[in-house]
Amino acid sequence: MLAHKAESAGRELIAVNPANTSRTCSRCGHCAKDNRLTQAQFRCQVCGHEAHADVNAAKNILRAGLALRDAAEVA
Repeated sequence: MLAHKAESAGRELIAVNPANTSRTCSRCGHCAKDNRLTQAQFRCQVCGHEAHADVNAAKNILRAGLALRDAAEVA
């Protein structure tokens, strides 16, 4: 369904493994369970970056999707 919607809107869908995207700091890359303080709050235990947990995860997912797209273009 999502692929169809993306195609009809002229967009590209890239499937990304969401594992640990909400535990990984979008700024420094540190991944730890303790980074996710609550359902909504993210604070990196290494660099101190704070953000809404969903926004932080979305940045990680976007970065992973762009990396997959770039890798596919090179291959």
